[in-house]
Amino acid sequence: MASYNRDTLIENLLDQTEITLKRAIEWQLIPHTTFALRPTSESWSANECLQHLNSYGRFYLPAIESVLSRSEKRESSTQFSSGWLGNYFTKLMMPGTDGKPSKKMNSPKDHSPKIIIDSRLVISEFIDQQEKLLALLNTGKKFDLNTVKVGISIAPFIKLKLGDVFRFVIAHQVRHILQAERALATAGLVQEKVIILS
Repeated sequence: MASYNRDTLIENLLDQTEITLKRAIEWQLIPHTTFALRPTSESWSANECLQHLNSYGRFYLPAIESVLSRSEKRESSTQFSSGWLGNYFTKLMMPGTDGKPSKKMNSPKDHSPKIIIDSRLVISEFIDQQEKLLALLNTGKKFDLNTVKVGISIAPFIKLKLGDVFRFVIAHQVRHILQAERALATAGLVQEKVIILS
């Protein structure tokens, strides 16, 4: 399985989250009508992309925080070795070299946007979640990314390594931030592309 230097991995994840946060802050200036515009009747708007991410954030951020609050801080290994399932889920989320999903997937019904919420509220919640994620990544430095485990949203009894959960959450965010950018481009808004860190 993939192996990473712990500190380098955390720094890369922090950098990617900072990039995402910066983009979300910029999006606050976009009118709701533009942010909620669907490219096609079957495609999500940028607003729906963030609603989807917010729904996952409501699960994963408290789950990570809860696990860390119950775990002992310890001198962790300087290496993080991804588990096979965690690595699989992360790779599944990562976009291809063209920035588009390498594999299309249907969103679970409980994470699919059902109503259109004012984009100011959606973006505000997303920004709050990114700030929380940054704090959790910094806290995570004090724990062993290999031994601390977090349940996953589709089956909480299945637990992944903390390092893999961080990787998955952020890869999933990148996937839908890029989707949101494509929706905004269709709406006529040209932006600098989000940087994807490897």
